[in-house]
Amino acid sequence: MTHLTRRGAMALLGGAAALPVLGTPALANTKVTVGALAFTSHAASFVAYERGYFAEAGLEVDFKFFQAAQPMAVAIASGDADFGVTAISGGLISLAEKGATKVIGGALSEEKGIDGQKILVSDAAYQAGITTPKLLDGKKFGITQSGSSFHYMGAKMAAAEGIDLNYIPLQKVPAVIGALKSGQIDAWAIVPHIAKPLAGSGAVHIIGDVADYIPDYQVTSVFTSANNAANERAKSAAFLAAFAKGAADFNAALVDKTAGDDAAEEMVKLVHKYVYADRPYDKAKPGIVNGAMRINAGAALNTTSVKDQLDWFIAEGLIKGHITMETLVDPSYVETM
Repeated sequence: MTHLTRRGAMALLGGAAALPVLGTPALANTKVTVGALAFTSHAASFVAYERGYFAEAGLEVDFKFFQAAQPMAVAIASGDADFGVTAISGGLISLAEKGATKVIGGALSEEKGIDGQKILVSDAAYQAGITTPKLLDGKKFGITQSGSSFHYMGAKMAAAEGIDLNYIPLQKVPAVIGALKSGQIDAWAIVPHIAKPLAGSGAVHIIGDVADYIPDYQVTSVFTSANNAANERAKSAAFLAAFAKGAADFNAALVDKTAGDDAAEEMVKLVHKYVYADRPYDKAKPGIVNGAMRINAGAALNTTSVKDQLDWFIAEGLIKGHITMETLVDPSYVETM
C-alpha cells in the first residue's frame, strides 16, 4: 500500500464557507485516511486532494492504495482507513451487517451516452470465435473474489444471456489482467481506462458493454465506518463535500467537457500522478481520457441500484444473515435516487 500525505501547503479556508452545499462545519487539521485504487474512477478523491478541497474542509488526508475492494472494506471496519471509495462487495455488506461499515454516498456510475465498463475476452478466446457475450457459456470469467463487483457484473450478464460462467477468483486486479492476457481465463469486465488500453494492445478484445446488462449501475460508493457515519458527522460531511467538489471538476473537464481544452489537459496531468504513474504521460493520457466515466454530482447515491446489488448477494447466498438497506446505507448525507 502507498501512503501520501498533504501537509501544511494549503491554507485552511474553513469548510462551511468553502462548501456550502452540504453545510459542512469547519474542522481544524483533522487527519483522515482514504482508501483508494489507482483507477481513473477514483479521481474525485485525487482532485480534492491536489486542489486543496480536503484542506479547505479542514481534513489532512493520507491515501492508502489497495488492489481490490474487499480488503479496503476490512480496513475501514478495523479503523485502518476512515473513508473508502470502491464497489459494493460481499465483504462490505457482511461488515455492514455486523455494524462495522456504512455506505454514505455514491461515486462512479454507468450512464447512457457515457462510455462505461467493457466486457473483455482473451485473444485466444476471440480467435476461437467468442465475439459476443452470449458465446461465453461455460467459459472462465475472471473475478477478484467471490462476491466482488466483477462477480456481480458477470452474473448479471450471464443471467441476461441465459448462460453459465465458471468464475475464477484471482484476488487482485493485476492478477486478473495477467490471466486474461495469457489466456488462463477467457473473459472479464472492467472500467474503460483499463479495458481500452488492453484492447488496443491486441492482447484482449472488447465484446460488449456492462451498461447493456446493468443500466444505471452504481458502480462504486463512498463508505465509512458505522461509527463515523453516526458519531462523526462533521468529518463525514466534510469528506463528502470535498469529494463532491473534486467530482464536479473531473466531470466538467473529462466527462461533460465543458471546462475547455486547457482544463482537460490539466486534469489528465493531475490524474496521471495516480493512474498509470509508471508510464510516460503520452502513453498514459489516452487511457485516462477514454476511461472517464461519470462520478455522481454531489456524491448522490443510486439506492435503486444498490438495492439490486444487495438483493443479488442475498439471492446467491454470498452473505450470511439478514441485512436490509437501512443496515447497509445511511441516506442522510446525500441525495438518493
